[in-house]
Amino acid sequence: MYAVLCDDRVIVKDKHAHNLYNKRYFGNLTDMGLELSFIEALYLLKKEKIDVYNDNEEAVSVQELTTLIKDKHVYSHYIVYEDLRTRGYIVKTGFKYGSDYRIYDRGKSPGDGHSSSIVKILSEEQSLLVRDFSSYVRVAHGVRKTLLLAVVDDEYDITYYNVEWTRP
Repeated sequence: MYAVLCDDRVIVKDKHAHNLYNKRYFGNLTDMGLELSFIEALYLLKKEKIDVYNDNEEAVSVQELTTLIKDKHVYSHYIVYEDLRTRGYIVKTGFKYGSDYRIYDRGKSPGDGHSSSIVKILSEEQSLLVRDFSSYVRVAHGVRKTLLLAVVDDEYDITYYNVEWTRP
């Protein structure tokens, strides 16, 4: 599928783009086409589901898009996104929950039900204040979701921590 690299996103301009949205839950449908984040676009480019081109009609390689994501300092987000997608989860943004992603269990989808978990991504060196950690847990509990902390180390290995609210 033909896709164009824009300022902060990739637009799929193909008559079958709606299949990526309706069946695989990638991006958002707009008047311009299917809008993908750079992270979603890299995932689909690696899977050879889309071909991305720049303003000069030149093909954008996996390496070029990876470099662009690394320049925006969100490569760890891509690593987590790819891992969760590979495990069969539907991954959508989690902005309204103050998290990086929300995920839908296998067999569930946006519109069919609610996401089961929200994902907060941290680097191994990143410190976390107790009040911030507490707020992540409170928000997750308040919206009846599990908090999944994804800690990414220097070699881009991911360790997941499932955090739940309990009462003594």
